[in-house]
Amino acid sequence: MNIGPGALFDTVDLTGVLANAILGGAVARELKLDPVGFVVLGIVSGLGGGLLRDTLLQVGFPVAFTNSGYLIFAIAGAAVAFVLPLKGRFARGGLLFADSLALGCWAATGAAKALGAGLGWLPAILLGVLTAVGGGMIRDIVIGRLPVIFGGNTLYATGALIGSAEMTLLMSLGHPTWGMAVSILTTSAISILARWRGWVLPAPGELRLPKRGPGNGQR
Repeated sequence: MNIGPGALFDTVDLTGVLANAILGGAVARELKLDPVGFVVLGIVSGLGGGLLRDTLLQVGFPVAFTNSGYLIFAIAGAAVAFVLPLKGRFARGGLLFADSLALGCWAATGAAKALGAGLGWLPAILLGVLTAVGGGMIRDIVIGRLPVIFGGNTLYATGALIGSAEMTLLMSLGHPTWGMAVSILTTSAISILARWRGWVLPAPGELRLPKRGPGNGQR
């Protein structure tokens, strides 16, 4: 049985919603919020990036409002985080994997939807990154903390940027399914390796220009 690109995109998108909603619920558990807090952070984390993307694309109502599956998956993810303690090495590893997978999923679907709406390659990459990191960014703002993508975190938006560029290139060449697979695998791998190895982007104070010697620059 062949699965068309549209069905594949929807499946991957919903997987990202569920994974990010669980992560939002994990933050709610960390802050000891009540069930309402779990649902709000689950929805924000699971749907925030997609809502931003669809609002900017202006191609109709956001898909989260026209397909009830999105809200159902977001609430289900929040419920999972509410019921399960998500502690221990296994749970942390599962959350890491889910986060990395969702990052790749949404980088790919964001870029694909932008190209499908007729935008060029640069806006497609931008919307791919925004879709991938937008939910977590809004979640952090809601709870009053600096979004982790702005610094002090391992490579996150960088992986989404690379995955979005891959999806944009391969879809432009007529290979959307390959683009989806490559984007998800690459972005997930970068995210997992970055957390394992502690890779981060340099801060401004860490950049140093080479010092000139006594005669450098003179003629």
